Amino acid sequence: MSLTPRQNEMLAMARASGRLSVDGLARDFAVTPQTIRRDLNDLCGRGLLTRVHGGAMPANGTANVAYEERRAMAFAEKARIGAAAAALIPDSCSLILNIGTTTEQVAEALREHRDLVVITNNINVVSVLRGSPTTELILAGGVVRQSDGGIVGEAAVDFIRQFKVDWAVIGASALDEDGAILDFDYREVSVARAIVENARNTILVADRSKFERSAPVRICDLSRIDHVVTDAEPPARFRRACTRDGVSIHVTTPDGDGNRGANERPEGNDANE
Repeated sequence: MSLTPRQNEMLAMARASGRLSVDGLARDFAVTPQTIRRDLNDLCGRGLLTRVHGGAMPANGTANVAYEERRAMAFAEKARIGAAAAALIPDSCSLILNIGTTTEQVAEALREHRDLVVITNNINVVSVLRGSPTTELILAGGVVRQSDGGIVGEAAVDFIRQFKVDWAVIGASALDEDGAILDFDYREVSVARAIVENARNTILVADRSKFERSAPVRICDLSRIDHVVTDAEPPARFRRACTRDGVSIHVTTPDGDGNRGANERPEGNDANE
């Protein structure tokens, strides 16, 4: 079940303030404390918040969250990120999209592009793009992870290594302020590394919550990334790491635009910036 608009706003408030008060939320949303408690219990049951006396706080960032729950979290923000990332990608090029709820939003935004060759290890991306008449879709082989439709393992790695594409779009479970890009499943990480290694340009898509989480497995560092698309200004240390490594940061806004503008699209295959 998707989160309600109020629950999404409560999660954003928890990220911003670090702690939520039942009484304060009841005043802010003009509802009863009982209604707020039900919302908090639901969010805590999904692993998104942790109950404390009188309220709740962000959940421990070291645990992964179920895929359907991740889909519901910050949905509008991810859609804006997807549109801004797709605006960086030209028509008539090849690209790889990996596993993730945000990369699925990139796929949604690519539906109007023309003459793409899209390689993916994400069954959901294939479902999104299958009706696009000018897109050639190539699905990696390997073990299908039942929880999210991702294809992982050494067979998927070997498959990806057959290609050299113009663009790659990857997601992550967590971003360290020192520039490390992190995930939970080492099998998924192996595929993500192969994707980065076999792309001329790489876009990292990540909403602001990824700066507040931790995960144990390193995908790569910012030096392997060309663009970061997110929905909030990154922490100062992460931004400095981007500057050090020559990474462009694109921050989306509620009107749907990133730094570059969601409707701008570079021409042709040579889209290095």
